[in-house]
Amino acid sequence: MSGEHPGERVLTGTHFMLGNHAVAEGALAAGCDFFAGYPITPANEICERMAARMPETGGKFLQGEDELCSIFAVMGASLAGAKSMTATASAGYNYMQEGIEYGIAAEVPCVIVDVQRCRGENFATQADVMQLRWGAAGDHEMIVLAPSSVQELFDFTLRAFNLAERFRTPVVVMSETTIALMREKLVIPEATTIETVTRRRPSQPPDDFLPFRAEPDDVPAMPSFGEGYHVLYSINPHDESGSIQWEPRVFEGLYQRITGKIKAHYDEIVETRAFCMEDAEFVLIAYGSECRPALDAVHLARAKGIRVGLLKLCTVWPVPEREIREALKGVRCAFPVEMNIGRYAGEIERVAGGLCEVRRVTKNLGSVHTIEEILGEIEAVAR
Repeated sequence: MSGEHPGERVLTGTHFMLGNHAVAEGALAAGCDFFAGYPITPANEICERMAARMPETGGKFLQGEDELCSIFAVMGASLAGAKSMTATASAGYNYMQEGIEYGIAAEVPCVIVDVQRCRGENFATQADVMQLRWGAAGDHEMIVLAPSSVQELFDFTLRAFNLAERFRTPVVVMSETTIALMREKLVIPEATTIETVTRRRPSQPPDDFLPFRAEPDDVPAMPSFGEGYHVLYSINPHDESGSIQWEPRVFEGLYQRITGKIKAHYDEIVETRAFCMEDAEFVLIAYGSECRPALDAVHLARAKGIRVGLLKLCTVWPVPEREIREALKGVRCAFPVEMNIGRYAGEIERVAGGLCEVRRVTKNLGSVHTIEEILGEIEAVAR
């Protein structure tokens, strides 16, 4: 398919596209010019698409010998000035943890796409949701986006690059087997209408530049390798000059800033969408592909006279605490809907904090909930 548009970075128009291919096109629209990955189902089509599209658009593609090679290649390319990305699936994400930890500590912008699958099999799951937040060692925050359609795989991958460049941090797109291997309508806008973000560059000459001195928004400017700025990018505690400092207050200050640059910009990062919430007596809270049957269940419940709404979490990390609390005011019961044994439901219960009853709607059978399964849970409480 890529041969039909040689050299075009943004394939403006209406497509019937595979979810994994939409990820690749979202990355290209964002300006991605380096991709490294190692084959793993059900993410392989991302690598295959990027292998074809990168040379067409002037970028570079690397098939690593494993996931560790791939994630560190992505880090190195980003330090050299590239907008870089990798894609993997659940087991492969495990192998990337050391590289992701490095990216957080050294503040290296990049995008990681995790196509979740059941352990050892390509069945549907959302069981990685905690791994994506807490997997890397040490104090850190993570930005994790949860698309629920082929269109959102494009849109959220594009947004992930903008957030990574804006905040100098790895950003994760939490995909799933369901949407990754699904074909749906995808509308790609004109290139001139797509907003892209590029990391802030130093304004000082090399001799006057402190590479880890925070700007007013806690995000340091970032030079590229080869420009004369000699920067040590280390996972070890480092001061504003980049020098390793084994001093507790330096360590504390560094990590307060690295976590603070995410926490302080909640409004810029967190996104949710509300459906039928104006008069809702019951609220479904879902993310990813579970939003699809959840929204259908809302409409069916309302047809039966049960006032149900849906809060869709586009960002799962940071937790949309403000939006969840607002949605649950005056509500009888909240229903966290997810495809695992109830991992994120604990966050919903924590945030709800006694505002209302929380009833978990969980499923770990390798498939999304049916509309009837969700509706049955609502009706059991609404009687």
